[in-house]
Amino acid sequence: MTAAHRPTTTLWRPTGPAELDLVRELDWRAWPPRLPEQPIFYPVLNEEYAVMIARDWNVGHDGAGFVTRFEVDTEFLRRYPVRQAGGRTILELWVPAEELDEFNAHIVGVIELVHEFRQAPAR
Repeated sequence: MTAAHRPTTTLWRPTGPAELDLVRELDWRAWPPRLPEQPIFYPVLNEEYAVMIARDWNVGHDGAGFVTRFEVDTEFLRRYPVRQAGGRTILELWVPAEELDEFNAHIVGVIELVHEFRQAPAR
């Protein structure tokens, strides 16, 4: 099987405007390096969980929240156990910041923006 035909896994990432701008600067092909206070990169395994974080946390914290979707080589992802961060569907991967470059190298295709949430204008 060639690399182009390897199975992929769909992941989602809820994000705020600053991180989304950095992804855009990276031509939608990689996640930016983590900040010192961000030792872990947390992609999530389902869209509903990503929407919940983007809508309920990012909007309040950053004024806007976004959900991205991207594909990663399934074989590579096996090194990261699925973590249950709450309820049955609250599933994420914990990618150490120092492994993010390697993680980015296993993204297949581009990172897509699939949802956008913004604070309602003040009345």
